[in-house]
Amino acid sequence: MLDHLHYFQEALDKRKAEQTLRILKPQSEGIDFYSNDYLGLARNEELRNLLLKQINDYPHLLSGSTGSRLISGNSTEVIETESFISKEHQNASALLFSSGYNANLALFSTLPNRHDTIIIDEKIHRSVHDACKMSHARKLKFKHNDVGDLEKILKRQNGNCYIAIESLYSMDGDFAPIQKIVEITKKYNAFLIVDEAHSFGVFGYGLVEKYQLQTMVLATVITYGKALGSHGAAILCDEIIKSYLVNFASPFIYTTAAQDVQWRSIKTGYEFLKINSNLSSSLQQNIKVFHQQNIKTPSSENSPIQAVLVSDNHRLKDLQETLSQEGFLTYAIFSPTVKQGTERLRICLHSFNTEEEIMGLTTIIKDFI
Repeated sequence: MLDHLHYFQEALDKRKAEQTLRILKPQSEGIDFYSNDYLGLARNEELRNLLLKQINDYPHLLSGSTGSRLISGNSTEVIETESFISKEHQNASALLFSSGYNANLALFSTLPNRHDTIIIDEKIHRSVHDACKMSHARKLKFKHNDVGDLEKILKRQNGNCYIAIESLYSMDGDFAPIQKIVEITKKYNAFLIVDEAHSFGVFGYGLVEKYQLQTMVLATVITYGKALGSHGAAILCDEIIKSYLVNFASPFIYTTAAQDVQWRSIKTGYEFLKINSNLSSSLQQNIKVFHQQNIKTPSSENSPIQAVLVSDNHRLKDLQETLSQEGFLTYAIFSPTVKQGTERLRICLHSFNTEEEIMGLTTIIKDFI
């Protein structure tokens, strides 16, 4: 036992020496350029008051669900919220999960079988990689956003293929060529699954809805812990897929359902978004201000995620610490989380950031790149 603990300690010591040791710490005070609260709904006082009124009027929302949804946790609240979400997105059905991570685990560990192939964008979220480990299907990668490489791989496959992409990638802040990928998947009769975690709310209801691709996508994952400022996720899909997941997806079957207040906050968030479209406009204006500072980035010009490459862990650490000392909260992505030489400062822009704050942030960054 002690020898085994020594192995763990050595791994932790190695990370500490490389300055990449992860630790849990309280939220810092400062100017937010690192959270996924793109539209500021997590801090929005008006939305908070709406939710407080809901809880005051319906205190049972705070009660525990008491079990999985297949036992005692399938409340009227969650059923009505799923129906509401499916109508909002013009999809046949929706299935709610406690998080986007669990939603991806359910999809990719359940739908593909041992005779199938899962083809993922090389920069897909870690949750999909973990889900593939739970699946009996074969996993292949295609070059990031490279439709030609995807087609080359598809040409060589037999049997069913599931394609996994994000509409907006969380590390690089760039968009998938989703319309072209839909054409390729249709050509080879493959199944496309799209994670809209970072697009939902920022670009309406996401890019699948924007381009009206609902009938050409097998499943879409919408998460609520980012632009909606809430928690949880929904899989948008056909009724048959929903029923299959309910029957066979372990992450759904064996998870205790969330409290009803989570489902109510999601529905209230949707309604709040409808009457506050100015928030996404303010966000786009701030993204424009950032790009006017001429900082080189691989990110798309209208993405709320802007990656600034600083290809050295120590220099990147110095930049982040300097920014922190000046009151700017950012997030550094070190290798091996990303490939060596592609270390980056991940900047998240928000509707509530001011032009003065953006100017202060970029001035310091320019001194390091």
